[in-house]
Amino acid sequence: MPATRPTQLSPSRAGDFKQCPLLYRFRAVDRLPEPPSKAQVQGTLVHSVLERLYELDAGRRTPRQALAMIEPEWAKLQTSGEYAELFEGLEDESAWLRNVRRLVETYFAMEDPQRLQPHRTECLVTTTLDDGTSLKGFIDRADVNPEGLVRLVDYKTGKRPPDRFADKALFQMKFYALAWWRTRGTVPTLLRLMYLGDGQMLDYSPTQRELEGFEKTVKALWAVMREAIATGDFRPQKSKLCGWCAHQALCPEFGGEPPAYPLPTVLPGLAMPVAEPPQETPPT
Repeated sequence: MPATRPTQLSPSRAGDFKQCPLLYRFRAVDRLPEPPSKAQVQGTLVHSVLERLYELDAGRRTPRQALAMIEPEWAKLQTSGEYAELFEGLEDESAWLRNVRRLVETYFAMEDPQRLQPHRTECLVTTTLDDGTSLKGFIDRADVNPEGLVRLVDYKTGKRPPDRFADKALFQMKFYALAWWRTRGTVPTLLRLMYLGDGQMLDYSPTQRELEGFEKTVKALWAVMREAIATGDFRPQKSKLCGWCAHQALCPEFGGEPPAYPLPTVLPGLAMPVAEPPQETPPT
């Protein structure tokens, strides 16, 4: 894919930058391809099934119906050919699909979809903050009760993280809550992460004051990111997560060298691109 200059901030790309600025560059600017992982595709498939489930009348939202959706939704995802090399063989794929079924069954053990009528699923939220920071995200499900109370829900196919990592896990949900509040004027009553890997939930109730503070954090983060995008200065940040990175061959931390920065650059603190030095005209 051709390089692009990012103009919006999403929770996933914010997470990339906080993890490793160079990873953000590879994904958001260079847009380098990455081979899909089984875990990523599993999450895509489970999310697709649960989204389709809520397109049905409430009485048809049964475990049996949801499980019957897995194969057709998987067939749709495979039409692109992107996942042709994902499995070592049919047995490997079958074991993977069994785990997908387990995750869907766990969802039904956590809540009864027949008793819910979501305001929207795969809800796009976008807003521009007063300093020009543009936010964009997709909420798995937004519930609004008759009294107007709002619950934002996100499905996770992994296990609930330890409490000491709760803030990192909730960054995404606070991001959604901020965008929801700024576009609709209502602070969500509850943010809920549903971990299908172990059937646990992580709930958080934000206040307007907390979202105001989080908004400042997001603005400051985007300012740093915008500076890096303008200057091309993306420093690698080594961590335990490097073992899952698809771009180690291009990372200085592993003896690699990033490709030439594909966008015009500016000097730190300047607003205009750095001009190319003038070429001398040979005498005639």
